[in-house]
Amino acid sequence: MTHSRTRVLLALVLGLLLSQFGPAMAAPVLRYTLAMPAPQTHYFEVETSLSGFGKPYTDLKMPVWAPGSYLVREFARHVEGFTAQAGSENLRTEKISKNTWRVYHPKASSFTVRYKVYAYELSVRTSFLDAAHGYVNGTSVFMYPAENQQLSSTLEVKPATGWTQVSTSLKPAGAPNTFRSESYDELADSPIEIGNQKVLSFEANGTPHTVAMFGQAPKLDEAKLLADMKKVCEEAHRVVGKNPLDRYVFIVHNIDRGTGGLEHLFSTTLSVSRNAYASDAGYKGFLGLVAHEYFHLWNVKRIRPVTLGPFDYDNENYTHMLWVSEGGTSYFGDLIVQRAGFVSVDDYLASTSNGITRVENTPGNKQQSAAESSFDAWIKGYRPNENSSNTGISYYDKGELIGAVLDLMIINETKGQKHLDDVMRYLYDEYYVQKKRGFTDEEYQAAVAKIAGRRYDDFFRRYVYGTETLPYATALGYAGLKLAVTPATGEPTLGASISSANGKYTVTSTSREGSAWQGGLNVNDEILALDGARLTTDPTQQLSSRAAGSEVKMLVSRDGQLQELRFPLLASTMQRYRIERMENPSADQKTVLAKWLTVR
Repeated sequence: MTHSRTRVLLALVLGLLLSQFGPAMAAPVLRYTLAMPAPQTHYFEVETSLSGFGKPYTDLKMPVWAPGSYLVREFARHVEGFTAQAGSENLRTEKISKNTWRVYHPKASSFTVRYKVYAYELSVRTSFLDAAHGYVNGTSVFMYPAENQQLSSTLEVKPATGWTQVSTSLKPAGAPNTFRSESYDELADSPIEIGNQKVLSFEANGTPHTVAMFGQAPKLDEAKLLADMKKVCEEAHRVVGKNPLDRYVFIVHNIDRGTGGLEHLFSTTLSVSRNAYASDAGYKGFLGLVAHEYFHLWNVKRIRPVTLGPFDYDNENYTHMLWVSEGGTSYFGDLIVQRAGFVSVDDYLASTSNGITRVENTPGNKQQSAAESSFDAWIKGYRPNENSSNTGISYYDKGELIGAVLDLMIINETKGQKHLDDVMRYLYDEYYVQKKRGFTDEEYQAAVAKIAGRRYDDFFRRYVYGTETLPYATALGYAGLKLAVTPATGEPTLGASISSANGKYTVTSTSREGSAWQGGLNVNDEILALDGARLTTDPTQQLSSRAAGSEVKMLVSRDGQLQELRFPLLASTMQRYRIERMENPSADQKTVLAKWLTVR
């Protein structure tokens, strides 16, 4: 047989194989369509077209949580009407776990899945749809093929009748309201606002920034807002000094009561009280929220603990480092606003003083470390109850203070040449850029040591993984500052929070080791009488004039049964902390302060 005949025969055999098995061997293709034909019913309709899936069945999964919000939220509970078809043929489907649907397609490599999602929780972590607008967080709406999480996809959004705007950081895919994502992680990490929102824009560091604002905001000066947001963003860029962006989108929900923010890869969602812009404090609070969520595009989205990406959407993703990822972002967010000129040095110090007061007067600060708080975010952080302040501490609050102390220690150790910004820069270059992964607990400590020129193992052991009181006075002293402590006044206190509604006084919390705690007063007890007299005003007010150590006789209703309690009224142990300037700081102290804060 000649070589030419051999080549012809091989070509014929190959062609036959491709004709029979080509569809199964083709690269998988994934396309989503999002519709909302009746928005007043709060249902999104999702159509997912899959082709090139050659196995006899495909599993589709709905995440159980949203990255950045460390709580299993069970998004699958809002899914209804799951069906699958290959052409006109209905396919057999089976739900095999709480968030997994199996589609059997033994004779077809292409098929379409359809389902509805009920969306009526307007927060930055969930999805929402009503007659006014739609908001999508990808993890609560879009499923993904279990074995193809890194598969790229396109998404077509079909707005409700009369809606003209679709705002998202996803890149356009050519057709109107059609976008593409490189993986499910990108789709899940790119929220979408749909409706008639106002769309504003500005440029920062050569990058276009879009602000999509839903809801009315009285007394909002749009020009000033954009100029100030630009200042905040440019100041944030200076921390790490690297720009990972080619676009950025702020989705802002102006509602009655704001719920905060949530970071994403190229965007953020901010939930703001609509009247916040009308006061100086509210406006600065908004800028602080902008700074915090925007800085997350470095810290968390790129500089991250090793367990926070690629994500496991089925389970909790544990880390001891949320005090860095969230508390550290709070620290830098406040610094950014101060450096941008919106907060004076004295106001910044006053805010930090309040933070110390809050943490040090929280009983749980001595029960739970910052590292433990981070790890237990999944079971405690997002599930507070009446005993939370007694048993735990916020990794936001504690982490912010750890960041401040570490920063001052680094600045002092390097004689004003380095600060915590340099640690972030090193982590960005070493792990995000070069190693393309997150860092471990040990690697974070090593990064601090590399920048400072010395290790702080004892510091981390005692104050991060332990519950000892941070060395505030020592650290502040490096900057020519001192910590003034106003001791407890000795005034008596019930040590309980009381709610008043419809003439009833009900216990909502008790403070560890306080009068109520030791005296057996329980949460949900209704206080009826004090010292034999029917209660007509808040008991905490009546007790404020008593002497510490005096006996309290209290009649309460507990589970419908009357009980009399007797216990001593203890003195308050609350202390106040205030950062003050030293009268004659040294040149070295002035150098540290100037490196830490922007003095104008």
